[in-house]
Amino acid sequence: MFSIYILTYNEEIDIAACIESALMSDDIIVVDSFSTDRTVEIARRMGVQVFQHPFESHGKQRSWMLESIPTKHEWVYILEADERMTPELFQECLTAMKSPSSGEAEGYVGYYVAERVMFMNQWIRRSTQYPRYQMRLFRKGKVWFGDYGHTEREICNGPTGFLKETYPHYTCSKGLSRWLEKHNRYSSDEAAETIRQLQSGSVSWHELFFGRSEVEKRRALKDLSLRLPFRPIVRFVYMYFLLGGFLDGKAGLAWCTLQAFYEYLLLKVWELQHLPPPILPPEVAETTATNVDPTAFHSQS
Repeated sequence: MFSIYILTYNEEIDIAACIESALMSDDIIVVDSFSTDRTVEIARRMGVQVFQHPFESHGKQRSWMLESIPTKHEWVYILEADERMTPELFQECLTAMKSPSSGEAEGYVGYYVAERVMFMNQWIRRSTQYPRYQMRLFRKGKVWFGDYGHTEREICNGPTGFLKETYPHYTCSKGLSRWLEKHNRYSSDEAAETIRQLQSGSVSWHELFFGRSEVEKRRALKDLSLRLPFRPIVRFVYMYFLLGGFLDGKAGLAWCTLQAFYEYLLLKVWELQHLPPPILPPEVAETTATNVDPTAFHSQS
């Protein structure tokens, strides 16, 4: 058996269905960033453990969770409120935990799992670069997380593998307005990461073309994309035509348009480079720093 962490912030729309999908585990832990809606109330009524911690960043929230919250089991799975565990994925996780990796005495320390992006009541298979893998199942003490842009990247102390089963991700379950608000915030972090990459980062051409896994290739492609001109147009053409987003129908067109719009928000790079930061009174700056809105933990950018 393995424990399941569920990360939340104002997830009253999704939390009940998410917990229900995870009830195959005997140890479900909701890690909440002080929601202001009924998320915590609903979770407690469903009989799961609830812990709260102020949100600083995605990587730090996960690190605090892994260090501070005890679990019944050595293996854990990270689930987010707009995602679902499936019976097929759960069974494959149980099998994978007992399977040593080829040539490794201690076996894999973690497994990547691919998401199925659900948008406008259908699976957006092509324009989401499926399969896109995330580190979800791992042994505590062997995998950690650091910040990268608007999200996080894992640090693994040992070999990792990939699972075949996938999980549904209802990325726009709270409505388009919430999606736009969330990605407006994401774009600020992405702009800062773009500047950092341009100043001190580099593109790994070897991983881009000869990476050992989809994860390595996708991350190299991400580093390359940060340096491309006309990013909104390039991204739309890449997703809609090269990846075949047009085959996803009306939902595919809408999805590719939203992603191109997100890239357009990265005009914030110019803003950070050319405009002075606002000067806030000390009391306002302190309030702003302690009230970060951590709505949703992953995006498709």
